[in-house]
Amino acid sequence: MRLSEYLFQTHREPQGEAELISHQLLLRAGLVRQVASGIFAYLPIGQRVKRRIEDIVREEMDAIGGQEVSLPVVQPAELWRESGRWQQIGSEMARLKDRNDRDLCLAMTHEELVTSLVRDVIRSYRQLPCLLYQVQTKFRDEPRPRGGLIRVREFTMKDGYSFHADADDLDAWYDRVYEAYANIFRRCGLDAVAVRSDPGMMGGSDAHEFMELSPSGEDTILSCETCGYRANRQVARCRKTPPAREDQLPLEEIHTPGTATIDDLARFMDIPKTKTAKALFMVATMADEQGAAVDEQAAVEKTVVDRFVFAVLRGDMELSETKLANAVGALQLRPATPEEIRAVGAEPGFGSPLGIDRSRTLLVVDDLIPSCFNLVAGANRVDYHVANVNYGRDYEADLVTDIAAAGDGSACPSCGSALRADQGIEVGNIFKLGDKYSKAMDTGYLDRENVSRPIVMGCYGIGIDRLIASIVERHHDEHGICWPVSVAPFQVILVDLSGGDPHVSDVAAAVYDDLAEVGLEVLYDDRDDRAGVKFNDADLMGIPVRLTVGGRGVKKGVVELKVRRSGEMIDVPLGDGLAEAVKKVLTTCL
Repeated sequence: MRLSEYLFQTHREPQGEAELISHQLLLRAGLVRQVASGIFAYLPIGQRVKRRIEDIVREEMDAIGGQEVSLPVVQPAELWRESGRWQQIGSEMARLKDRNDRDLCLAMTHEELVTSLVRDVIRSYRQLPCLLYQVQTKFRDEPRPRGGLIRVREFTMKDGYSFHADADDLDAWYDRVYEAYANIFRRCGLDAVAVRSDPGMMGGSDAHEFMELSPSGEDTILSCETCGYRANRQVARCRKTPPAREDQLPLEEIHTPGTATIDDLARFMDIPKTKTAKALFMVATMADEQGAAVDEQAAVEKTVVDRFVFAVLRGDMELSETKLANAVGALQLRPATPEEIRAVGAEPGFGSPLGIDRSRTLLVVDDLIPSCFNLVAGANRVDYHVANVNYGRDYEADLVTDIAAAGDGSACPSCGSALRADQGIEVGNIFKLGDKYSKAMDTGYLDRENVSRPIVMGCYGIGIDRLIASIVERHHDEHGICWPVSVAPFQVILVDLSGGDPHVSDVAAAVYDDLAEVGLEVLYDDRDDRAGVKFNDADLMGIPVRLTVGGRGVKKGVVELKVRRSGEMIDVPLGDGLAEAVKKVLTTCL
């Protein structure tokens, strides 16, 4: 391919407000163009990278028995109502109506549609297991797109769905997909690690995320170097050591002016934060089972309600909103407003579970609190706290469970060693969905005894765009991108420095033809431009090998070969051995 014929433009300086290096380089190298917030167009060179990654994904999915399908992005609301998610998913799902006033949506994911497809086709255990996958466009109306391709609204995903007769068969296939994912990321030049994660809106019993460790990542991964425990901070556990037992002392109200935070309170009373109780006020959007039972039409409008949630932790700990949401079955959580807090009898900054309106409150207490004695908690009036508050004597919760966030230095739940925190980019995820969707959508099969049973499902996703950004975050230098050979848009960039000399130009064209004839993918930079511009563009695009044909080299019978990643330059003789020399160098590149 001749670069002079390509839709192509590079930029010397960072574009717009791009902050992450991947965002900057993908724009500067002319691989993508931003159309709107969180929406990008791929230009020809970028599309070649994307296609190569998709090919790797397809090869690995096919290798474990996957069957590729293509499912529509626009889907009828009826399928999502069957699963219950039409009401449960908020504004991140784009909804629309057709000309006949029927509700439709732009799919964020395809569990409902693929379940309905299988419901119409699979009848017997003889048709199981089955793994379907697609590489398809999705749309999620992210409130805060960021990082270029890291968090976008329109994106390309490989999503796969497996169908099984029982949980044991799902477990076996889950491991197969796990290994296929490891192969995909390795072939793309990444060292992604698998961590336990929150199933989120997907539901199910178990989930893992594949994380590429990177300072640019927005996820925090906690890991133990001693025993290998590893989890996303959203769901990571930690070992909590209860304090020594104390005699319970009488309640005592104390005037504590200007102490609306735990730090202020600890300083004012000269006590450690471990002797305080932290109150947090949230509003949970939850499924309303009673509303759903009224009638089918009313259920569409009445299947979610808001519930005030009062969470209590020890003062030195932070709340994990994911753990709290999972504990109470919340679809969404948001901070309560001061008006909502006061409506249940609490006071912002001075709140405690003492004396609140329990009929309007779901009280959730971290599982360490019952083992803590004589804590200082809010008095539910401004500038006052109560000392010697004890769980069980002074109040009881609706739910006692782990809602504390683990952090850097927390004790590993398995062995007690200190956990280490790292940032990571999520590049893939796998879920054990179980029978969540098959039961909701009446999707079953007949077993060997001719008994109808729900199909057991798994779900597996890889974000192609995020994978591209992660590769650039890992593989770049001060000059531009350094693509691994496996995903590079071309293997070789051939730079013509003939400067108008027809003989040198003919030699360059002959080299291009010879390399293409043996199957090498070559981008021929035949533009009428300065050498510095061509070299800078070659480095910026990150093509693994650069060949330069110039007047001095032709006189000596050589071309200059540069390895993009290492910067090594060697002279390679013109002639039959050139292509083999290039192939040999390519085998040494990532």
